[in-house]
Amino acid sequence: MILHIASFRWKDEVTEADVASATEALQRMAAGIPVLDSYVVGPNLHLRPGGADYGVAAIVADAAALDAYLDDPAHKAVYESHLGWMIAERTAVQLPISEGSLR
Repeated sequence: MILHIASFRWKDEVTEADVASATEALQRMAAGIPVLDSYVVGPNLHLRPGGADYGVAAIVADAAALDAYLDDPAHKAVYESHLGWMIAERTAVQLPISEGSLR
């Protein structure tokens, strides 16, 4: 299994309404992509100093499933309609996980 984590720092002009709209679009998108085993998305809680403004965490079965998710037309559509103009900086990482490592 693979854990894909993406984090974003928004441009200054992004509003809370923009973030709420993007979150709704991402949640709708995820519901329609069957290769996603788990999907969590939302604004950073900022419980610690620093960090990104927003994050996405997705769990998929393997590299082929990750490609299917990232290349899905619905994923690309959300990027074009919501995220693309909002992002000042993006980082991502993919981590191997096993059933036993999920606690």
